[in-house]
Amino acid sequence: MLKSWPIIIIIIIFFAALYLIRGRPRNVYLVDFACYKPDEADMMSKQQLLDIMSLTFDDEAVHLQKKVLEKSGYSDKTYIPEGIRRLPEKLLTFEESRKETEKVMFGAIDDLLAKTKVKAREIGIIIVNIGLYNPTPSLSSMIVNHYKLGSDVLTYNISGMGCSAGLISIDLANRLLQTQVSAYAMVVSTESIHCGYYLGKDKSKLVSNCLFRMGAAAILLSNCFSDSRRSKYKLMHVVRTHKGADDRAFKSIYQEQDEDGNIGISLSKGLMVVAGETLKSNITTLGPLVLPMSEQLLYFGYLIARKIFKLKNIKPYIPDFKLAFEHFFIHAGGRAVLDEMEKNLDLTEWHMEPSRMTLYRFGNTSSSSVWYELAYSEAKGRIKKGDRAWQIGFGSGFKCNSVVWHALKTINPAMEKNPWTDEIHDFPVNVPLVMPLSV
Repeated sequence: MLKSWPIIIIIIIFFAALYLIRGRPRNVYLVDFACYKPDEADMMSKQQLLDIMSLTFDDEAVHLQKKVLEKSGYSDKTYIPEGIRRLPEKLLTFEESRKETEKVMFGAIDDLLAKTKVKAREIGIIIVNIGLYNPTPSLSSMIVNHYKLGSDVLTYNISGMGCSAGLISIDLANRLLQTQVSAYAMVVSTESIHCGYYLGKDKSKLVSNCLFRMGAAAILLSNCFSDSRRSKYKLMHVVRTHKGADDRAFKSIYQEQDEDGNIGISLSKGLMVVAGETLKSNITTLGPLVLPMSEQLLYFGYLIARKIFKLKNIKPYIPDFKLAFEHFFIHAGGRAVLDEMEKNLDLTEWHMEPSRMTLYRFGNTSSSSVWYELAYSEAKGRIKKGDRAWQIGFGSGFKCNSVVWHALKTINPAMEKNPWTDEIHDFPVNVPLVMPLSV
């Protein structure tokens, strides 16, 4: 009996080690990502878009959209899908949405597979997020069919969750990869501009016509340790905040029919206030995970002064997140959003540059915008090994989501191929507050 004790001890140690290994969260790596750059044929200036609007809407609606376009901070090189470019000669159709979505989605995926040298059939998890276009079969099924993926692939389709859904998809991929052994997950983030285009007269719904542009991003994640050597980033944190219980937040971005039956998305006047409150809740959770102890103590002292000693006149203390991150990638939802974020987080022009230049060059590409911003910093040669990057997304619901990445290598821009590569030397540019247009 005594002779068998060493064997029993070895078995116990083995299973204890196995339990500890399996109980520990798996590391998730971002192998690489790709952002779709539309063809020049899809490029449309603000004036050209306004000219189409002049043929489609009444004078009051045209003048409102003119003001939004003039102050948008967009260049004349953003991309509009063919169906909208052909208005009012041809009505928007469901099939036009399919063509647009397939074009941007497959374009981003093709670029990703070429960059990573991963075969489509090696990918075990597919997650697609899109807000408005939800055909049957789903977009994730379109990918399975187009790339002839295996019958055991896990597919998910996230819809109706707005511009922050891309980071929700990263969270879902992370959770799924915790349950898989040596697996790849691909996230595809996009939006259909056709489905969001409003043809009515409601002022609150006309603004979105001026904001959204074509775009898509495909991201390859892995939980394989062997991929850590070639991966660009390691996932550190995901923090999600949802204010849907508050009616004001819930209806701040709201899709509905107008009195004439036209479907559109209303943007409330209190949207920026809602966004600020949701951001505050999000960073309250994120702060303890990323801020140095000195900043946490200062913020804790501020809370004690406000909550316990009731000092109402004390100036609000904003933690210095520049001590936690080298890079900030804020959803390019609009100039006002970026101005508010720069103010609230006390960021510099350098920190805001990727977001502002993405807004200028590509417009609001919805959930994929944070990836165009990361691509900008890579093309500029700004990403160094050990850097920490914070992606922030806002979306209907109302939601604010944060994803934190740790750079595993210094990115050499000469080795990169992304939408900025051929023109990065032209940026940054000065963006006028108003760019006049004519009706």
